[in-house]
Amino acid sequence: MPRFNLLADIARYCAEKPCTIPEAMLDYELAQKRLTREEILKALDKTLSVMENAVEQGLRQLMITKSGMLNNWAKRVFECSVSTLGLPLQKAIARALAVSEVNACMGKIVAAPTAGSSGIMPATLVTMREERNISREKLIEGLLVSSAVGLIFAKNSSFAGSEAGCMGETGSAAAMAAATITYLLGGTVEQTFEAAGIALKGAMGLVCDPVAGLVEEPCAIRNAIGVANAFTSAQIALAGVKSLIPPDEVIFATKEVGDLMSPRLKESALGGLANTKTAREIQKKVFRSDE
Repeated sequence: MPRFNLLADIARYCAEKPCTIPEAMLDYELAQKRLTREEILKALDKTLSVMENAVEQGLRQLMITKSGMLNNWAKRVFECSVSTLGLPLQKAIARALAVSEVNACMGKIVAAPTAGSSGIMPATLVTMREERNISREKLIEGLLVSSAVGLIFAKNSSFAGSEAGCMGETGSAAAMAAATITYLLGGTVEQTFEAAGIALKGAMGLVCDPVAGLVEEPCAIRNAIGVANAFTSAQIALAGVKSLIPPDEVIFATKEVGDLMSPRLKESALGGLANTKTAREIQKKVFRSDE
């Protein structure tokens, strides 16, 4: 049975077998669950479909949250005629916003790895499909690559905003997406995991400070920034740049930083943006309307 506690374990398994990261993760899943290879791939295909549908829904349907904090931001970004990023990345961040708005409007999403970070992986996969003509089979392999990073992050840190702040949510999702992009563009196992580590470094210490305690502001914006982080990190890794701190050690560092972070900055809505004058006024209006 494959035993993966570190990204280095997965890399070693890939080298020794030899196999790709998706094949290693399929071996892991087959050992963990009483499922066939076909059943696992079918479940991943369903996951991908939910992600794709959430992107589509967020860009086509009316998306106004009950609080009023999110109001069709994704459409505005997607259709904006001024691009500071280049059209592919502009579309990617719009797609991340789209899924965040679907989530905030109580639509169907995939927690990847959390609901608060649910826009990053779908935006990445749809953008790679549209801009690079990546096949569905390959996109499913990308999901398996993201699961490798997610597995090791979960074992050594935390996805929970209440434990690791937004670093644990959109930070980990950016790392998963960066690894996925790198793999889909032909990166080596080493480059794929380097991309994840680079993305996590870019999100180190990111706090969780939801206004009025809702997964809307600044969560949607951080999903968009998480996608930009993922593509940036993949680009750096694909250029052959190696992080001075190995990716596993970066994951360990997120656990330390999360433990050191004030509880006021970990999903409590007591500090950061949630404690600004405007945020407190929004909070009063939101809860007054619920009475």
